[in-house]
Amino acid sequence: MIAVAAFVAGGAASWLLWLGMRRQWEESEVLRRANYRGHLLPIASGVFVVLAVLGVSGLYFCWTRWGGISPAEANRGATLLAGGTLGFGFIGLLDDLVGSGSPGSSSTRGFAGHLGALRHGRVTTGLVKLIGGGVLALVTAPFTDGTADLVRGTLLVALTANLVNLFDRAPGRAIKVSLIGALVVAVAGAPGWWLTGPMLVVGAGAGLLVADLRELCMLGDTGSNVLGAAVGFGLAISLDSTGQWVAVAVVATGNIASELVSFSKVIDRVAPLRWFDRLGTLAERGSV
Repeated sequence: MIAVAAFVAGGAASWLLWLGMRRQWEESEVLRRANYRGHLLPIASGVFVVLAVLGVSGLYFCWTRWGGISPAEANRGATLLAGGTLGFGFIGLLDDLVGSGSPGSSSTRGFAGHLGALRHGRVTTGLVKLIGGGVLALVTAPFTDGTADLVRGTLLVALTANLVNLFDRAPGRAIKVSLIGALVVAVAGAPGWWLTGPMLVVGAGAGLLVADLRELCMLGDTGSNVLGAAVGFGLAISLDSTGQWVAVAVVATGNIASELVSFSKVIDRVAPLRWFDRLGTLAERGSV
């Protein structure tokens, strides 16, 4: 029940933040980017996810500290998620503002592209995001049983964060993918108090779903990285060791597949996926 409350609180907080700051966000020249069909929208709206998580986490800390609710276990999970959210949000914001999609920047995508740029003496924001995401995953990954447990958790957080980011190519897509991931985590049976963190983050993303679907803003790496990391964290705390290795294999395969095929083209060719992907979007939306 506490996880459901966290989901709702996160969604309400991010939605209210968006409503309160929408005009400033839309009028900022720094944040304007062209979406897939050339409409200028504010990027990096995932900032509202980060702010919502930090705000609700603060209230949560106060409640567990003075409400007599097992603070040690409850706070540890929330602390990891709040710290991870801030970190992943920051490196995502860096990529949103000065990465390959920003005005005047060169277009460098994929692992091969970032490594190729490094060989020529250029450090891309994407490479910073990949390395920084790995370090953040190592720091925030939940583990209780030695090195193998830490490795699985780190891989899940890092690879899932990047995978959800790779889906952020169409309105609402990354948020929908994170909601599916959160459902898997909930069904897998994560401990109630630990489940609070991932559900808070995904709920904060869901609070922006309508605005994202209606093409009023773009979540950006700032939000998609955070949502993916939360789902990866949730998988790490909800699955046993075998399940975690299976999950690592699945998300790693997804990351590798992105180098070889276009997720958007696959989604457009498969009718059920296309229907779900376009559910709630503008009637005139075309292929992405």
